[in-house]
Amino acid sequence: YNVVSFGARGDGRTDSTSAFLRAWTAACNSVTPASVSVPRGIFLIRSVSFVGPCKNRILFQISGTLVAPDNYNVVGNSQFWILFYKVSRLSVVGGIIDAKGSKFWSCRRSGGNCPRGARSISFQWCSNVIVNGLSSFNSQTVHMAINECSNMKIQNMKITAPSGSPNTDGIHIESSRGVTITGCTIRTGDDCISIGPGSMNMYMDNIGCGPGHGISIGSLGNGFNEDGVQNVTVTNSVFTKTQNGVRVKSWARPSGGYAKNLVFKNLIMRNVANPIIIDQRYCPGNSCPHQSSGVRVSQVTYKNIKGSSSTQAAMTFRCSSTNPCSGIRLQDIKLTYVNTLKRPTVSYCENAGGSTTGAVLPRSCW
Repeated sequence: YNVVSFGARGDGRTDSTSAFLRAWTAACNSVTPASVSVPRGIFLIRSVSFVGPCKNRILFQISGTLVAPDNYNVVGNSQFWILFYKVSRLSVVGGIIDAKGSKFWSCRRSGGNCPRGARSISFQWCSNVIVNGLSSFNSQTVHMAINECSNMKIQNMKITAPSGSPNTDGIHIESSRGVTITGCTIRTGDDCISIGPGSMNMYMDNIGCGPGHGISIGSLGNGFNEDGVQNVTVTNSVFTKTQNGVRVKSWARPSGGYAKNLVFKNLIMRNVANPIIIDQRYCPGNSCPHQSSGVRVSQVTYKNIKGSSSTQAAMTFRCSSTNPCSGIRLQDIKLTYVNTLKRPTVSYCENAGGSTTGAVLPRSCW
């Protein structure tokens, strides 16, 4: 089902939203496996929801470029630009999506009367999804959002936005299980990958992160009745000039949340400000809760992490006074300070305990 045969025009100016929806409806109603094909060209689409369930598996093949309207208000009030909702057995392959977010960021920075902003591509209540070879440029807010999904594979994705673009997380995952992210290059203005409450069985491998804020579990502890995060692995990845490397962050307020069974291994840090950090007093703004975090952080392994820190505190464990971090395992860590004065890196610990094996630099607090 080629979108052009349903009336789409790849001239970058004609609104092709309804043509895309007609092609999707035809493919979704097909009893045999079907494909939606976007040929070469530049296709302008407004906010669009591709809704399932569909009758068989669908290949969404993008050879061209999808662009958002120049006026950021057109999609900026809808929370999403491209949404897949309740779709299973879906493959999204290739292509470029460009949300043209720069004017929206300018509005945000100037404190103007701006819309909330749209996430570029979102998956809600989806299962058995593969995204392979997609490139996302200049999202208004999050490039890719995954919520209430299961069994997703994100492969060979390129995500790009300027380092100063606000809240442009690369991939944000929440309330999902069985998500694998491999072979992705993420250069953006916020977290390269952020994992929110209710997420479990996550595997991230071969990620190039930077610029950005690193890979984060959290922020957690936003609400009291909050699902936890467990079984997350980040491996074989490189962080370059990021604000953080691997981070766990929670608000300092009561919560029933938790983060446990986290593994960070085989990582290279290149001039990273906080290569290893647990921050249970997370507060990016001015109105901080100033309480004690109820989020329980336990069983966190850091193994074979090497490279350079752009601050002296290469490892920070700022944990909750009422729920101290436990079971933190450090093995074969070597993080040096990039400062030419050759001062050594240090560890900073608060309410944290664990064990070390092998050579660990900087020395742990326990």
